[in-house]
Amino acid sequence: MSSSFGAARGDASRQSFAPLLILLGLAIVINYVDRGNLSIAAPVIKSELQLSATQLGLLFSAFFYTYTALQFVIGGVVDRLGANRVLSAGLLLWSLATIAMGFAGSFIALLAWRLLLGVGESVAFPCTSKVIAQHIPAANRGLANGVVTAGLKFGPAVGAFGAGMLIAKYGWRPVFWGMGIVSLLWLPAWWKWRPREELSRGLVSLAIGHLQIFRERDFWGCAAGHFSFNYVSYFFLTWLPFYLSHERHLSQQALARAAGAYYLLDSASALLTGWLCDRWIQRGAKAVFVRKAASAGGHVLAAVAMIACAFAGTDSYYPWLLLAAVGSGAAACGVFLFAQTIAGPRAVGQWSALQNGFGNFAGLTGPVLTGFLVDRSGHFFSAFALAAGISLAGALIWIFGVRLAPIPWPEAHAHQVGK
Repeated sequence: MSSSFGAARGDASRQSFAPLLILLGLAIVINYVDRGNLSIAAPVIKSELQLSATQLGLLFSAFFYTYTALQFVIGGVVDRLGANRVLSAGLLLWSLATIAMGFAGSFIALLAWRLLLGVGESVAFPCTSKVIAQHIPAANRGLANGVVTAGLKFGPAVGAFGAGMLIAKYGWRPVFWGMGIVSLLWLPAWWKWRPREELSRGLVSLAIGHLQIFRERDFWGCAAGHFSFNYVSYFFLTWLPFYLSHERHLSQQALARAAGAYYLLDSASALLTGWLCDRWIQRGAKAVFVRKAASAGGHVLAAVAMIACAFAGTDSYYPWLLLAAVGSGAAACGVFLFAQTIAGPRAVGQWSALQNGFGNFAGLTGPVLTGFLVDRSGHFFSAFALAAGISLAGALIWIFGVRLAPIPWPEAHAHQVGK
């Protein structure tokens, strides 16, 4: 394995791989800005193209049709072609899809480009995980994964503040064109600072097969918990701007500020909760208790805050909304950490990819179901109630449905490509 950023530089300063981490973090920020820009522009697009809330929900969900399906196969593509090439191709594809959306003049056109966007963006997390595993020293992988996590939480805030304000001033089409073009500027930087890559054509890096993982009860607990977290996360990622416009009657500028603050607080809560959990464990607390308490507590807090927000009046809803952001951020900390602990280094990649695939069924169902409920009732109360119920279910799943104990995988099941 290449060690250009790895063990051979174990004593080097963090600056030796700083450009790599910065570019990986930027790729995830771009990923989440581009997947979330439709939500920010939703009130304007809905009015211009005369879309129903159900059609808007279908557009939000369309991204996840292709994105989720490819989670079950993209890992093998990355292993064979290399993360450098696949990540570059994926970012090029999703940037072009973003530009094309700016030219769309109908629901069908927007649907097609959202599907293509999901194809491009499906490569992001398998590729970043592969690069980190291959080229970042073990002692620095906490920092590396922290950068990626910060990127996925910070991206929606950038979209809300940046894209939201620009859409209010220039309209949604120029902003989509500009965002796609700016995204393309990442490519030459990546090709300058990308790490040297050696492709594995013999042994499969993950010797544990799908069926072995599917036999584990803890996998289905993790997948269900991931679904619950994703449902709440995607609920706010896709529908928050439209909720602020439709239900709370905020202007484009005001909703951009309000949604941006929510996403920033969500990001800060995730980082702070993870840091506090680590400190608590270092001081002698039982890891299983701390990790489960943080995840379950975040789900419960988000659920209570969502119900309160739905009942609250115009002058009191926003603090509850921000409290939901705190809960959502806290709930995020255990989603992949549980997989890493249970599956161990031998199977964590395969386990995490499959868990992410099942977890993203929330993206397939949640946004369109929310649109249906809003169309049927004329307001967001039932949509908030459903999201809160799923969040409470997530708390129970993390507590009772996952044991958080490493699995002793049998060595006899290792295999090779082509055999």
